Amino acid sequence: MTAPPGSEDAPVGLGDMVGHYKKSKFLAEREAERFVARGLPLVIVNPSTPVGPLDIKPTPTGRIIVDFLNRKMPAYLDTGLNIIAVEDCARGHILAEQKGVIGRKYILGNTNLTLREIFAVLEEITGLPAPGVRLPYLPILLAAYVNEGLSRITGREPLIPLAGVQMAAKFMYFDTSRAVRELGLPQTPVRDALQRAVEWFRRNGYARTQ
Repeated sequence: MTAPPGSEDAPVGLGDMVGHYKKSKFLAEREAERFVARGLPLVIVNPSTPVGPLDIKPTPTGRIIVDFLNRKMPAYLDTGLNIIAVEDCARGHILAEQKGVIGRKYILGNTNLTLREIFAVLEEITGLPAPGVRLPYLPILLAAYVNEGLSRITGREPLIPLAGVQMAAKFMYFDTSRAVRELGLPQTPVRDALQRAVEWFRRNGYARTQ
């Protein structure tokens, strides 16, 4: 019997990872598993996509919200994410230390949403219109490659991040029932997490719209 896609036991390889960051996380997890096999009492947690306040950089997901608030999202790609409130994700790390089974993995997530559904929630929260145009994937991927090349010449951050476009080719949906069942992972409504993120970005000058 094979594990369902998006579960903790689903088979994945280095080739499934997009970008250096995700590859480094994957390889670090393999090293952690080797230590577990040698007797180190480790529990592994895999956060999905946390959202909420204090996203200072912001993260790629926070950037989506900021760009939405600043009306820089005229269109969208057909993709999906698993969203969790950042506070629940942080709590999940503590719960894994307290209740987790050694050597076991726990996906810290909540709700699977398409990008279009995320924008619909943001529209409800802010009153700003969600983008209504779905872009085809391949032309955007080509534009991202061109943009990446230009950024290496100019030294500027690419306007269309290649890794982000490549990740959009996959719906990053996950089954988080193990963490809910075994750890008691909180499941704060995703709408509340998005609303707190919007309010924080607005209070701290990230967004032009109010």
